[in-house]
Amino acid sequence: MDKNKKLKVCLVGSSGGHLTHLYMLKPFWQDKDRFWATFDKEDARSLLKGEKLYPVYYPSNRSLKALLINTHRAIKILRKERPDLIISSGAAPAIPFFWIGKLMGAKTIYIEVFDRIDKPTISGRICYPVTDKFIVEWEEMKQVYPKAENFGSIF
Repeated sequence: MDKNKKLKVCLVGSSGGHLTHLYMLKPFWQDKDRFWATFDKEDARSLLKGEKLYPVYYPSNRSLKALLINTHRAIKILRKERPDLIISSGAAPAIPFFWIGKLMGAKTIYIEVFDRIDKPTISGRICYPVTDKFIVEWEEMKQVYPKAENFGSIF
C-alpha cells in the first residue's frame, strides 16, 4: 500500500452491542477513511450521525434469506468502496463482508464479543478461517480459537 494513501476501513456488524463495541474503537478509526455497514435502526443512525453508512438487511440471525441479501449488498458495497481493512465484532452481517472482502484482497480483524468466555459465536466460527487477526477478550477463548490474540477487554 502507498504510504501516502489513507487506510480505508469498513466497520461492519449488527446494531446494538456489536455496533457499540466497534464504536469504542474510535481512537483507532477516527482518523481513517471509513464507512459502516450495519442495520438501519435508530441506535445506529443516532450513533453514526455524519458517518458514511450502508444499511444491511435484518433480522439476520440464522436466516438464509438475510445471508443471501447481505451477500449481494456486500458485493456491491465492497466493489464500490474497496476497503483495505474490514473490522467486525459480529454478528451475521460480518460473514459475507469477511468472505467477499478476503476474496477482494482486504485484510480482516474480528473481535469476538466480550460476553463469550469459553464458547464461540456462530459468526466468529464462520469468519475465523478468513480472519487475519482474530481478537478475544478472555484467555479461555484461545482454547476455542487457537490463532487468536487476547487483547483483554475493550470496555
